[in-house]
Amino acid sequence: MEISLKYKSVQEEDLDAVEAQIGCKLPDDYRCSFRIHNGQKLVVPGLMGSMALSNHYRSEDLLDIDTAAGGFQQRLGLKQCLPLTFCIHTGLSQYMALESVEGRNKYEIFYQCPDQMARNPSAIDMFITGTSYLEWFTSYVNKVVTGGYPIIRDQIFRYVHDKECVATTGDITVSVSTSFLPELSSVHPPHYFFTYRIRIEMSKDALPEKACQLDSRYWRITNAKGDVEEVQGPGVVGEFPIISPGRVYEYTSCTTFSTTSGYMEGYYTFHCLYYKERFFNVTIPRFHMVCPTFKVSTARIVSEDETNHNEYAVDEDEDSTDTDEYEERRRVLDIPAPSGRCPRHT
Repeated sequence: MEISLKYKSVQEEDLDAVEAQIGCKLPDDYRCSFRIHNGQKLVVPGLMGSMALSNHYRSEDLLDIDTAAGGFQQRLGLKQCLPLTFCIHTGLSQYMALESVEGRNKYEIFYQCPDQMARNPSAIDMFITGTSYLEWFTSYVNKVVTGGYPIIRDQIFRYVHDKECVATTGDITVSVSTSFLPELSSVHPPHYFFTYRIRIEMSKDALPEKACQLDSRYWRITNAKGDVEEVQGPGVVGEFPIISPGRVYEYTSCTTFSTTSGYMEGYYTFHCLYYKERFFNVTIPRFHMVCPTFKVSTARIVSEDETNHNEYAVDEDEDSTDTDEYEERRRVLDIPAPSGRCPRHT
């Protein structure tokens, strides 16, 4: 895997100059890191992870010191925040708070999430990704070097795999990894977007006559309130893969919840290629999805103290599986449309 980094270190006087430019002190761990390197140019793939769905792509670069300083924020909602990453496809950044203002802790790292239901444009909620630069960066690196994040086609994908999230039925093993997408999620209204990557593999020791084809899928989806939804359909992502000894099939799909967590489980129905009248089910293990810790904008809290916020209420119980309905809600609430649409539960 090749990553484009600016290996020339940043000099102390340059770091001091940036502090003078932005009017804030940089944390020691950030300064120490940039004395070793100087981040990335705006390239693909980004060092800080990628994500690919149907018509949606994200790849985050670790910003060099000059680009980060140029993006330093003084506007309400992101006051005294320094961007650490940037995605040229989505415009998404992770920010580090350089002061304890607007409800943030000093040096806290987060994804910004505009409050889509507030009249105040400075109402920006936050998905927290780290408590300090050192904790944020080293935890990410650890997941990469230990194989916690898969490297696919020379890109780091931030899928989290629970080692217990594996189920074997006969000669077929199904495993699942998941990821939260902050750029397609919001706290207000409650809309939490997850993607999952499924791996279906037949043992290389299986007999040749065990070859089979996937016909359909069944999902049982449960949100944090215990509401259950069942989904059935032909194939997966429009395909009907054939599985034979030693072969692997992988695909990616997505789902949304109106609660901060939920889980899915189910099964695939296959038929044997040699004995076409034989059908059998293969278990999909239960896998959980949980959004990161978030903080509500202090602008919203002030607004709710001053006005009657009932006029902005929405039904938080509804987890729609209808993509067209989801797009209509997005239009009515004026939520910025994502760069692509993802078929859910496929």
